[in-house]
Amino acid sequence: MSANDSQIGPPLRSRPSSYDYFDIDDVIATQEKIPCRLEVQIHNLGFLDPSSEGEHLASGSKQELPYWLAKELCSRRRRVVSVELPKVYKDAYREILKADACVVDLHKYGPHFYDIGTKLMHFDDDENSMVIRSLQETFIKRFRKIMDSSQNSPHEETSALTSRLDNTEKQIFAAGKKGIKDFLLWEAGQMSKLTTSETVVSHRKRKRSALE
Repeated sequence: MSANDSQIGPPLRSRPSSYDYFDIDDVIATQEKIPCRLEVQIHNLGFLDPSSEGEHLASGSKQELPYWLAKELCSRRRRVVSVELPKVYKDAYREILKADACVVDLHKYGPHFYDIGTKLMHFDDDENSMVIRSLQETFIKRFRKIMDSSQNSPHEETSALTSRLDNTEKQIFAAGKKGIKDFLLWEAGQMSKLTTSETVVSHRKRKRSALE
């Protein structure tokens, strides 16, 4: 790869807290549950908490809610819940990533680790700046290894290689794998011309949309 690592950053969306209903990956990512604390009593929904014996959900009780629901319940207009930072984005896990991000099984941290991490910036938290810095540093450190693996294994079984990647990294791996396969076909004279990667085209479209 000829790209300068210092210029590489995770594909952070221009509006990380918004929903893209035309992007199935974004829809799936927003289903991920995040820890929340109720700021008010919720009537007649005590059955949602298996540990509760009451009829209502008490103020101060903790629940795990899908991101899309937590976002609607924690906004400037209303604050039914407050959102807590998931443990995989807290200091202890950030230190693990800082030590050697390349050996971490990021899929265990969450299949949408980068997407949810950037979307969490919608909520006010003292650690936001440290979280976003950790996401960028982690992505930069892992990017070269992911691309090297995709470029050097065009015909190998890839499940073992991709099982430790989050969804964003899997897409990058697939793009790199397809790129080297197309190049080899072109080099062998089995392809008339090289075409622009779909990943690059999609990125340019999103960038133009954000500028508009």
